[in-house]
Amino acid sequence: MPEHPRTGLLKHLRAKWIPVRVKKMRSIRLLVACCATTLLWSALPAKADLRMCNTTSSRIGVAIGYRNAQGWTTEGWWNISPRGCETLLRGTLAARFYYVHAVDYDKGGEWTGKSVMCVRNKEFTIRGIEDCLARGYDRAGFFEVDTGEQKSWTIQLTDSGGAAPQRP
Repeated sequence: MPEHPRTGLLKHLRAKWIPVRVKKMRSIRLLVACCATTLLWSALPAKADLRMCNTTSSRIGVAIGYRNAQGWTTEGWWNISPRGCETLLRGTLAARFYYVHAVDYDKGGEWTGKSVMCVRNKEFTIRGIEDCLARGYDRAGFFEVDTGEQKSWTIQLTDSGGAAPQRP
């Protein structure tokens, strides 16, 4: 077989050698790209939220209460479809304890507790839990959820009239 005039390699060897070299370069580039992607994803903060899952066969409305650096806040309403989930608060949880009041739109009834906070019939964010009626709000009982200082938490409401055990 004749040799290539400049390289001195046989044509058939050169033809086989280049594709192998190209395949190796592609593999190295792919490996570098995968490593870079992995490093970028690992540098992103982990997703942390407060979520509510409705395990019932009814549509429910949810209000929450919590205490942060600005004091007490209640917020509502999130409408959650049967067997659906919603994110109530995005980001790392700022408190250990959260409070929940939920209403079953289809069958009636509600999930309540001993902690009384301010609510209203339409979408709301209310600062403070004192003097609800004097400030033009309604009062409702909320049940306590202890997140154990986890960064994220999911609450599951069940048909049994109470919340199922929560999970991080």
